[in-house]
Amino acid sequence: MIKLRTEIMDPETLPGYLALLKSGVLEKRVKEAVDAMAHCKLCPRRCDVDRLHGDRGYCRSGARAVVASYSPHFGEEDVLVGIGGSGTIFLTYCNLRCIFCQNCDISQKGEGREVSPEELARMMLKLQDMGCHNLNFVSPSHFIAPILQGVLAAAREGLRIPLVYNSGGYDLVEALQLLDGVFDIYMPDLKFADPQVSRRLADAGDYFSVAKEAVREMHRQVGDLKTANRGIAYRGLLVRHLVLPEDLAGTREIMEFLAREISVDTVVNIMGQYYPAHQAAREPALGRRVSRKELLRAVEIAQEAGLKKIITN
Repeated sequence: MIKLRTEIMDPETLPGYLALLKSGVLEKRVKEAVDAMAHCKLCPRRCDVDRLHGDRGYCRSGARAVVASYSPHFGEEDVLVGIGGSGTIFLTYCNLRCIFCQNCDISQKGEGREVSPEELARMMLKLQDMGCHNLNFVSPSHFIAPILQGVLAAAREGLRIPLVYNSGGYDLVEALQLLDGVFDIYMPDLKFADPQVSRRLADAGDYFSVAKEAVREMHRQVGDLKTANRGIAYRGLLVRHLVLPEDLAGTREIMEFLAREISVDTVVNIMGQYYPAHQAAREPALGRRVSRKELLRAVEIAQEAGLKKIITN
């Protein structure tokens, strides 16, 4: 197996958690996040359960991370994949209940196994040794504390590649503040604009109001996406938007929010790979794939809003 490490020499491109490790701040953040699980309000559900002693809230998760799989991933955005791939760690469960979830075996049915912080750290280091350009945590919102524990352990053992926070966008600002300087790249979804749609399709009527504040905080922390060696991203915000049939996602309102309130230089991936999955049959409009016309129209809407950095996947 060829090892292809991303050499990061310029201080500007160093992962933020290295400075926090050296200053002792990372260890303090770990303690604060772990303590918060005793009355867990680390996501917008604010369940107030004691995860440290076995209670389960909306996300059905305890004190340890549950991992479905980890491997180099070559299907992510080019700025993450490069030559060595994005080191993807798929985390089990979710704080949303999207009826069309294409990873429902993981997010809803609980496929995966519980791991200790030390084992999670070994996964991170293995992906780095395999040549991955970054570590990409998929659905991390409900596992902030164990992820921080793993990052601390891995950083002490030589971890030095950027961290990607790949979430559904349903994140609490107070929890994201625990990650300030830890995660280098934020990659949230912006799924829905209409509260009635998000309530019906994801059991989250406040989705857009919450996600807007989350994206503001993410952008405050890391700014617009920046790339370095071979065009690989090392810091910044990248937003994903899945186009849904009949514009159930509310594309125009989302794109206008990004252009007006975040940055016209926000990198936005407008995705057209929707297909009916999980319980999509509950919503008649979701019973078909997105047409090419719908995808192209979504791109036009983003351009009309003034966004300059649009990609499609």
